[in-house]
Amino acid sequence: MHHFADPIDRALLNDWQRDFPVTARPYDVLAQHLGTTELDVLSRLLAKRAAGQITRVGATCAPNTISASTLAAVAAPEDRIEEVARIIGEEPGVNHSYLRENDWNLWFVATGPDRAHVDAALARIARRSGLQVLDLRLVRPFNLDLGFSLRDEPRGGIVPIPPDTSVLEPGDRAIMQALMSGLPLEPQPYAALAAMIGLREHAVMARIRALIDARIVARLGVIVRHRALGWRANAMVVWDLPHEAIDRAGPVLAASPGVTLCYERGIVPGLWPYRLYSMIHARSRAEALGWLHQAASLPELRGVPHLALFSTRCFKQTGAMIAPERNSA
Repeated sequence: MHHFADPIDRALLNDWQRDFPVTARPYDVLAQHLGTTELDVLSRLLAKRAAGQITRVGATCAPNTISASTLAAVAAPEDRIEEVARIIGEEPGVNHSYLRENDWNLWFVATGPDRAHVDAALARIARRSGLQVLDLRLVRPFNLDLGFSLRDEPRGGIVPIPPDTSVLEPGDRAIMQALMSGLPLEPQPYAALAAMIGLREHAVMARIRALIDARIVARLGVIVRHRALGWRANAMVVWDLPHEAIDRAGPVLAASPGVTLCYERGIVPGLWPYRLYSMIHARSRAEALGWLHQAASLPELRGVPHLALFSTRCFKQTGAMIAPERNSA
């Protein structure tokens, strides 16, 4: 666990992972809360980004609202892992790619403006690698992405209210893409973002507030790289439960300590029977296994077959692709 010696650093990275201000000078608002200056906040964030402790200050998007995404996996032979990971990473819509401890060893999230883009990316990966791709589509989430506590409290999940996509307007995709790429680290980031997409600052801020209120923006704030901050153990635990049993088990698992994300996904008959997914992030493998043991002894999960797929390498971690690449029609 990264106990920052500097209390301002710790508060900056812990307290501003969500509810980031949507106001003309947001870093100045942070500075007032932290008892420092706007310039100091900006230079700290620039340093943390350069050190790889944060990826950006920006948004995470509720899945499959403004764009399409899926979790996918391939079983790469041991001697082809680097090559296949490179093929996966070359797809612009792939935003997370991990090596995990299983025969299905390369796991990735494929995103795109719509489902056809995602399907095309999976087909290209299958063709270029010669490997079958498991397409594990989201059925429903059981908790929200709340970020990571850098203090010692494990955070239980909050059962989400579905996003309201009826508020979406034509220009929102460009705004979301900019927020996923990251807000500029300069005094007036929304003005800079507005200039990039040819809108006025007040209009952009109004749309961002609407997207937050509609829960299309899952969170807006500092996106930390948990591994660089001491959360070294990352296990995706998959549970083999029938759809009906997940009604009860999902919410209970989502609220279990150490569980940062919890979803139901579709299966691939004969190859991958697991419907319920939970992410556990911990400081060590032993701690992660402790959280797993606690979850597995819940009445709703007792005796349920499950696998803990620890990640051993991260190949790629970026924001989702929700607008088509500018240069590709």
